[in-house]
Amino acid sequence: MKKLYEKNEQAFAIVWIVVYCVLQSFANPLNEKTGVEYSASAVFCILQTIILFAFIRKNNLQKRYGLCKSPVPARRFLYYVPLIILATGNLWNGIAVNDSLAGTVCRIACMLCVGILEEVIFRGFLFVSIAKDNVTSAIIISSVTFGVGHLINLFNGSGMDLINNLCQICFAIAVGFLLVTIFYRGGSLLPCIIVHSAINTLSTFANKAGVTAEKHIIHVLILIFITVAYNLVLTKTLPKSQRTDQDRS
Repeated sequence: MKKLYEKNEQAFAIVWIVVYCVLQSFANPLNEKTGVEYSASAVFCILQTIILFAFIRKNNLQKRYGLCKSPVPARRFLYYVPLIILATGNLWNGIAVNDSLAGTVCRIACMLCVGILEEVIFRGFLFVSIAKDNVTSAIIISSVTFGVGHLINLFNGSGMDLINNLCQICFAIAVGFLLVTIFYRGGSLLPCIIVHSAINTLSTFANKAGVTAEKHIIHVLILIFITVAYNLVLTKTLPKSQRTDQDRS
């Protein structure tokens, strides 16, 4: 793994993305066989997270991939209040217990790790590897790839329908642009990991009763509006980057 990283950082990022997607696709039928929702998904995600952090720590890459405190004061990010709003979006229709106790525990574990994995892989590995040559391309590619990657939920046995998947993709792309802005301009991936994990985890308790397709689309449009507006504010008010040349090396 280290040899591939040293040889081609971008290829390393792509391999991680492919492995992550493949394992999650394999996990869905295994979840059904075990009879416990998200059981296999949680195991795969936890193992990947352990391996990921072990690699980063062993090679002293924490600062390079933003696993550190941001040097930019929280007030410059409006104290991340818009992120809190986005994180709680899944609970706007109320709270419900949708899975068994075991399934709920497995889903929470899985969603927490998904937030970590996807942030480090897409905002960390992929963005940083491309940003060495072109920051604009890195922002676009990492954000769009992250969003479009959710298309796999139509084919991996997750049971998601087309409308929900398209809403998920649009929201993910918008969030992708926001989170990569926070990372690039703030130098820390930690706020991105926290809000991503919170969005995923709180979806476990989302009340879907009475939510029609029209209501769901309106809900997503509101979240996208908040995301885009916050991103524009940060883009206008923050310096281009707080990451030093030493952080990039």
